Amino acid sequence: MTAGGPAVSADREPPTDILIPFRLERANLRGRAVRLGPAIDAILSRHDYPPPVADLLGEALPLAAVLAGTLKYDGVFTLQARGDGPVGMLVCDVTSAGDLRGYAEVDEAAYAALGTAAPDGPVPRHLGAGHLAFTVDQGPDMERYQGIVDLAGATLTECAQHYFRQSEQVETLLRLGVGRPDGKRWQASALMIQRVPMTGGIGAGGGGSPAADDSGHADEERREDDWRRLAMLLGTVRNAEALAPDVDPLRLLHRLFHADGVRVFEPQALRDRCRCSDDRAESALRMLDADELEAMTVDGAVTVACQFCSRVRRYDEAALAELRAGLGAAA
Repeated sequence: MTAGGPAVSADREPPTDILIPFRLERANLRGRAVRLGPAIDAILSRHDYPPPVADLLGEALPLAAVLAGTLKYDGVFTLQARGDGPVGMLVCDVTSAGDLRGYAEVDEAAYAALGTAAPDGPVPRHLGAGHLAFTVDQGPDMERYQGIVDLAGATLTECAQHYFRQSEQVETLLRLGVGRPDGKRWQASALMIQRVPMTGGIGAGGGGSPAADDSGHADEERREDDWRRLAMLLGTVRNAEALAPDVDPLRLLHRLFHADGVRVFEPQALRDRCRCSDDRAESALRMLDADELEAMTVDGAVTVACQFCSRVRRYDEAALAELRAGLGAAA
């Protein structure tokens, strides 16, 4: 294994909450590896989701991180899945600085009513029919990129691969995993390999390594053989290996791709960090009229709960009066 930037030393603790860009020199392809530990454990543990819903969100989080890692952007990358099933929405986003968050919107009555006749596969069973959207928001002065595709597949892996075939026309190999290998703490992983065109949406961009195409592959038959072989190699990875707390993701990359001249670029740290704030909550309250505030008032106070981090902010009558006074002064 060669390195294009600082690598994690083999004698240190296995790195977690990390995005690792890499390049397969022999096949002239690029890839991304994500490993999540404390970050995903914090995100999933603060919500009381049914286990299958936690698994679904637990796959969406490393998927969002690995897709964001293919882009050069300064802002927020968002993955959103909407459907007509008991999980009406999944949202995950990751900033260009590596701040990660996510939540699932669950209709508890609809979830409890799921029976044996419900479709197989986590996506059709829980999300139902709907769409998958990827959005890059770099602020009001920059053009916003968005890609949308139907939820076509039994798993999020299949839905994402369908997106790349349908919308980006980028051949993609993807493997996602989530679980609690020690029975307590959540772990998650993602591995992605792509044939990448020089321009385009999610398929284009850097994230620490040069954009790769396969223009140098003159032997089409060899190229297809390489692609099939890499798909088989990804198929050999099991959750017990990908999620084991003592497995270094760099060693996993070496185990899989040492024959392909895997070149590792500088990793990016990921972290559990919500972007909610007092200012945002107060701005939302200032947009409400008196009747709306009255309808939200319980026991003399209005509460604002963040769906991502579950933090609850409480505003009593005095705090609300102060907000109204500030709004009047600003006007």
